[in-house]
Amino acid sequence: MKVLIDTNVIIDILDKREPFFLDSYKFIQLGLEGKLDMLISAGAVTDVYYIINKSLRDANTAKEKIFILTSLVNICNTTSDDIKSALTLFMTDFEDAVLAATAKREKMDFIITRNGTDFINSPVPAVSPVQFLHNHQSTSNTPAAHP
Repeated sequence: MKVLIDTNVIIDILDKREPFFLDSYKFIQLGLEGKLDMLISAGAVTDVYYIINKSLRDANTAKEKIFILTSLVNICNTTSDDIKSALTLFMTDFEDAVLAATAKREKMDFIITRNGTDFINSPVPAVSPVQFLHNHQSTSNTPAAHP
């Protein structure tokens, strides 16, 4: 399963933002266990750096966190076609529309975000880490059907 992770979820983990840290961390664990193919957009990397650097006021530590991030998730590019596609989506936030268009092109199963209402018209379903964990536990605890 492929998921595109929104900036807010990454910041929750790197900044240990409460009350979101634990659920976001549990979600990321699934990827670290090989149960998910986790990606972030290239634009999210620069956004995360900017936010973390502003919070820490330490460029070297911010870069170290980005280095760690890039070892945990894959990075996908945003193309000019994604930008054009985003302009046709009926979404109020353009940055979210670009993320949704990128997720569609990359054939993502879900966008993981805490701002699900911003993705109502997204071509790819958006769920929170909590929702994803709840749904994942429901399906992983269900016994497989026997032929």
